[in-house]
Amino acid sequence: MISVSADELEAPDRIDRWLVKQIEPEPGSAPLSRSRLKALILEGRVRVGEATITDPSAPVKPGETYEITLPEPISAIPKAQDIALDIIYEDTDLIVINKPVGMVVHPAPGNLENTLVNALLGHCGDELSGIGGVRRPGIVHRIDKDTSGLLVVAKSDLAHQGLVAQFQAHDMDRIYAALVWDVPLPVAGKVEGAIARSSRDRKMMSVVRKGGKDAITHYKVRARFSEIASLLDCRLETGRTHQIRVHMTHLGHPLVGDPVYGRGRPGGAGRTGKRRRAGTKAGPNDAEIRDLLQTFPRQALHARTLGFVHPVSGETLSFESPLPPDLSELMAKLDAL
Repeated sequence: MISVSADELEAPDRIDRWLVKQIEPEPGSAPLSRSRLKALILEGRVRVGEATITDPSAPVKPGETYEITLPEPISAIPKAQDIALDIIYEDTDLIVINKPVGMVVHPAPGNLENTLVNALLGHCGDELSGIGGVRRPGIVHRIDKDTSGLLVVAKSDLAHQGLVAQFQAHDMDRIYAALVWDVPLPVAGKVEGAIARSSRDRKMMSVVRKGGKDAITHYKVRARFSEIASLLDCRLETGRTHQIRVHMTHLGHPLVGDPVYGRGRPGGAGRTGKRRRAGTKAGPNDAEIRDLLQTFPRQALHARTLGFVHPVSGETLSFESPLPPDLSELMAKLDAL
């Protein structure tokens, strides 16, 4: 832990900029950069008294002592682990994985082992080429820990470059199955809204009017369960952090089971329509449907379709993944009602 006191201030300053000037590096260590300090603040690792500082632009308060908790250093090279993978396709250049619920894609503080990268290192071994000069799998896109489904990973530098180019050009075909509260109106449409980190909670993303990264999601209702919930196809035109979760919440139809953006919501009026459309009545099984949905333990989101052009062979590839057991079981129960 590092402690810094703001006994004297020559002029008002923001916390990230002030800390850069105050913290002396340990002998033989590189100094903490402003970007690194900003990241530490966003992670909640800077405190003053009993309060946690989460805004890098917060003003420094004279007379206060600020404490910075540095995370334990992690190895730059993740550990290879023998973890079973659901492999949909594999050749010398890339591998397509059906990721299970609960698996983190990349090692990070708090999740250094049992990730997809650890499993890929264990599976591929010496087949991995030096991506960026380091023998590691080339992660092109990620899926949240509690989202299931398809993703492609490069095994060679050439494949990595080609897949990244397709991803940036929005040339990949990616469709997610999403179970949301209520039924969007119209039943097919497009959500456009730039996404940035939320100003209220730095761990969340939100649609913003200014700044942020452009984001577009196309949706279509595939099935409805009374007027309480609906199963959507969500096609990503862009790929931003939590994009479908954020866009559907912005539309007024958060994902069932989403602990961050759904807030356990039992259905209600969405931005695209009233709670129950004119002329419709509550169904006899509505209470059972609502109870089923409220007990689902994760965001009901599954990466169902993945399509792209093979970056080396030029072949057009397309893959489909059925709903995982928990979502499939939920759909069966809803259909029965």
